[in-house]
Amino acid sequence: MRHKLRFYFGNELHELDSCAPTLTLLDWLRLEMAKTGTKEGCAEGDCGACTIVVGRLEAGRLTYRALNACILFLPTLDGCQILSVEHLKAGRTLHPVQQALVDFHGSQCGFCTPGIVMSLFALWLNQSNPDIGRIEDVLAGNLCRCTGYRPIIDAAMSLRANPDRDLDPWLRDHADMQSKLLALADDETLSLQSAEGRFLSPATLPDLARLVLQEPQAILVAGATDVGLWVTKGMQQPNVVIALNRVEALTQIHASAQETSFGAMVPLTKLRDVMGAMHPQIDELLRRFGSEQVRNSGTIGGNIANGSPIGDLPPVLIAMNARVVLQRGETERSLPLEAFFLDYKKQDRQQGEFVTRIIVPGLAPQSLFHVSKITKRMDEDISAVCGAFWLELRDGRVLAARLAFGGMAAVPKRAAKAEAALVGEIWSHAAAQAAAHALDLDFSPLDDWRASAAYRRQVAANLLKRLAFETLQPEIQSRTIALGVAHA
Repeated sequence: MRHKLRFYFGNELHELDSCAPTLTLLDWLRLEMAKTGTKEGCAEGDCGACTIVVGRLEAGRLTYRALNACILFLPTLDGCQILSVEHLKAGRTLHPVQQALVDFHGSQCGFCTPGIVMSLFALWLNQSNPDIGRIEDVLAGNLCRCTGYRPIIDAAMSLRANPDRDLDPWLRDHADMQSKLLALADDETLSLQSAEGRFLSPATLPDLARLVLQEPQAILVAGATDVGLWVTKGMQQPNVVIALNRVEALTQIHASAQETSFGAMVPLTKLRDVMGAMHPQIDELLRRFGSEQVRNSGTIGGNIANGSPIGDLPPVLIAMNARVVLQRGETERSLPLEAFFLDYKKQDRQQGEFVTRIIVPGLAPQSLFHVSKITKRMDEDISAVCGAFWLELRDGRVLAARLAFGGMAAVPKRAAKAEAALVGEIWSHAAAQAAAHALDLDFSPLDDWRASAAYRRQVAANLLKRLAFETLQPEIQSRTIALGVAHA
């Protein structure tokens, strides 16, 4: 084992012998490094005021991502490079991203501005000529009450094809930093002990399996987009944390003509690249999955193992007949994803067992597929109801149906009675209406602050009717159009 946390802060190597397992990067920046440019707004990964940029190796190549520092645990950044807003200014000269915000009056009170700068800086590092849709996606995770976003977007648009981009030292020295991070990479398990607890970060799947068996009470952390809130909002202090982010085997994607296997640590950003190509409505769902910062951290395995009844991925994966693969020690088993969810926050997972991958069948050309996410606001919001539907037709008749909902029960769940009402029937508006009526036999949704039970029942029924309109009368537009992107 290695007992030293190693990372670059800018171009400076830091090595720590001790670190609390849930010390957030935000607290380390502000309290230990006195780098107060990064702000705390919500402390739950929503507002983006704490946005920083992290460079890490992905398949041996240095990649930069914008992340929320408020729910990002510092020891999970072993072998990475951390960039805060203080790194952008060179002497008395502002970085082009900062200068653009000055030139276009993109800041008023200024509290959110460092986070906006860092989101646009990550975009600057990754794309030279983004369109306005991409810019808006990047900024969706940065909340600003003052400017109304128009000057911020104008500033971002002014940076496209900027000739100074080639002079940026962070791009110019990209290969050098990649070499430095490669020199830090190893197969050692990182083990840190502090008064607050123990942090473990294995680099191989066998080591992970062994540690999970040895530490049955440990909290497994993937992207920490949920576990981070246990700490910042729930005030929990896990005694033992096992981080999964260094296990390269869990980041792999393997595709065949029949199915695609996603490692549990595949981030939602990469998941969208693959699953978004399967169907445009899946692409749109994943575009609206949290913010850019959340999608860069959150993983497919974490979203499933979390067990939330309102997670956006499980209804889609259940409708597609996905399977989840679990490992305990050297033993693997797989089961249909729908069988994995037993009750609220309870899954079919034995002690010492963890999710390794999710296997997703492809969509047959003759099948009908539909996804709808219903939220209070368009972007960066959790579903009140999410519906994903798959129908197999032959000569217009429904041979099989998989109707999966989130937000309608204590677990993501199929609507068995509604499916039975469809099978054997000619696909029509009347069939969709009959299935919608049958939903009352499938679900007894709860009232909560997000939506009433009556609202959920009505919306779920309406989504089946929307499926009929979209497939039987596609000329009728059932989704709003903004900047050439279809929205639910």
